[in-house]
Amino acid sequence: MYNSKNYTEQGGERTVIGGALVFEEDATIEGFPGAANQADSTATTVATLKDDFNALLVKLKAAGLMTADAPAGDGGDNEDDDDDDDGDGAG
Repeated sequence: MYNSKNYTEQGGERTVIGGALVFEEDATIEGFPGAANQADSTATTVATLKDDFNALLVKLKAAGLMTADAPAGDGGDNEDDDDDDDGDGAG
C-alpha cells in the first residue's frame, strides 16, 4: 500500500499538499490573488514610515493575503493581549 502526501481527490476539485510544493524558476501561478503595488517608502520620519507600513497592510488585507482586523471590542484572538501589558500572556 502506498500513501502519497500530495494528491488530487477524485473529481479534481481539491488538491492536498502534505509535502513540499516547489516552484521552478519559470513557473507561474494562475488565479492566486495579488496585492496592489506599494510604492517604495520615502519616509523621513517614523510617523510617515508608520503610515506607509499601514498602507501596505491595507493592501495585503484587501487582496486576501492577510486576515482582516477583528472588529473593535470583540476581544479578537490576539494571544499577546493580556491586561497587565507585561507580555507574559497572563492577565
